[in-house]
Parts: sequence; structure tokens; C-alpha cells
Amino acid sequence: MYLEIVSPEATLFAGEVNSVTVPGINGEFQMLNDHAPIVSLLQKGKVIVDGNITIEEEYESKFTKNAKGKTVLAITSGTVEMKGNKIIVLAD
Repeated sequence: MYLEIVSPEATLFAGEVNSVTVPGINGEFQMLNDHAPIVSLLQKGKVIVDGNITIEEEYESKFTKNAKGKTVLAITSGTVEMKGNKIIVLAD
């Protein structure tokens, strides 16, 4: 599935991933391939991306790796939409 992470400054990441976990306002949830369409507000927390992804050098400092080797982006708020195996995270 395809993921785009967009901040007010730039598109931080765009590419194919295996799964994405986000901090929804009603709790953390994960989206996998063929997930049902969803739109949700996000709260302060971590966007966790699983997959062999490459972050552009100028945005690498915004991301970390967790103990399981997944890529993590800390956010303060945002929204997420998944439809047709495309996820768009608008993150602050």
C-alpha cells in the first residue's frame, strides 16, 4: 500500500509500506493492505511505519527507529485518510 506523510512544510515521505500505526483520538490503530476506508483525527503520539523505506536526507532528522526496526515520526496532531490502499497522513 502507498503512504504519504505531509507536514505544513513539505511531504516528509511518500512510498510503499507494509503497515502504518497511528495515534487516533480514540486510541492507537494499525492499517494494513486492503484496510477498510477510514478518516480519523490524530492526537499527540507516534506514527509507526513498517517497511523497507527510504527517507529523504533533509527529513531524516524528523524520524527515528524503534527497537523493532520500524520507522517512527512523533506528531502533535493531524488527520489520516485511507482509501483504496493509499494512506495520507496530514501531520503537525
